[in-house]
Amino acid sequence: MTPPPASDVDLFADDVLVDPYPVYAELRELGPVVHLPENDVYALTRYDVIRGALADWESFSSTSIAFNPMANEALTGTSLASDPPVHTQLRATLTENLSPRALRGLKGQIEAKADALVAELVEKGSFEAIDALARAFPLEVVADLIGFKGHVRDNMLRWGQAAMQVLGPMNQRTAENFPIAGELYAWCSQVRAADLAEGSVGRGIFDAEARGTIPPDTAGHIIHQYLGAGVDTTMAAIGNVVALFGSHPDQLDLIREDPSRVPAAFNEVLRFWAPIHAWGRRATKDVDLDGTVVPAGAQIAILLGAGNRDPRHYENPDAFLVERNPVDHLSFGYGPHGCAGQGLARLEAHAVIEALSRRVKRLVVGPEVRVPSNTTRSIEELPVLEVIPA
Repeated sequence: MTPPPASDVDLFADDVLVDPYPVYAELRELGPVVHLPENDVYALTRYDVIRGALADWESFSSTSIAFNPMANEALTGTSLASDPPVHTQLRATLTENLSPRALRGLKGQIEAKADALVAELVEKGSFEAIDALARAFPLEVVADLIGFKGHVRDNMLRWGQAAMQVLGPMNQRTAENFPIAGELYAWCSQVRAADLAEGSVGRGIFDAEARGTIPPDTAGHIIHQYLGAGVDTTMAAIGNVVALFGSHPDQLDLIREDPSRVPAAFNEVLRFWAPIHAWGRRATKDVDLDGTVVPAGAQIAILLGAGNRDPRHYENPDAFLVERNPVDHLSFGYGPHGCAGQGLARLEAHAVIEALSRRVKRLVVGPEVRVPSNTTRSIEELPVLEVIPA
């Protein structure tokens, strides 16, 4: 058995973070696993290998989801960074409030919020899509859901972005964001039920702790995940929705003709532009992947976006086609750690896509501005220059 091929690519270089797709294609052609000495990681590049690794928690441990030891240490004991059986217990409380049944009651409320916001923006005729929609909407939904009040609501954007930045290697972005992520961590360590709005999911998590359903002092950790893992990625996905429908008006037409295509459209947005760049795992033993060996103890980088564009799995993968309906895309992960908040993210994004397709014939968008970010790949600024109403 042979060692994997190597490449001198730096996964976290600014130009790669802004547009990783050329590098993903290059690495995919080298092999399903590529050693990157620059980052001291083994990158998984092809669909089947990525999906297999995500399912195999015994060989690929989640105790090293970040690419620096400080962040991994800080995340110890959270459901994001633990393996079964600990993970199973912590996740149960997280998903209890995010199950389809639990979310059903929120559906009408979220759809009404999205519609009102989109109606207001359409009336303006032009707007900045990221601040006015992609950020404003998920922040409000999550704040209401968890029951955040006062200064916490004001800090959600900073905290959520920092929580994702610090998962990168120990570069300047990580170093600058540690103090901000530390504010979130400190708040989550001392938050009490009374700090959260009555009747909120946040209060429910404290109730579960009081009942002994989850271990003592873990309610704050679970709330950390709603904010740390859920907000920044959903904002990225909704920003991508606006940009892609702005640049592919024919695809927006397809949804307007048949609104039942909304879920398929969101799956294609997630496949085409994965909101997460690289996610970590640790090899617990020597692992044979398609005839090449990843050594025990190796840091793994799972390139979800590379798997989503693998021509071995998707035909014509570089085209954005809402009728494709790639229900098996990798952007929500897979296996025991599949995104716990995906039901909520879908509810939010579907509501936005529905409102846009109902109220908008054409979005004329200006150039998107992206800034390098270690973990979340999102648009920083996106001017909607003109809205042609439906």
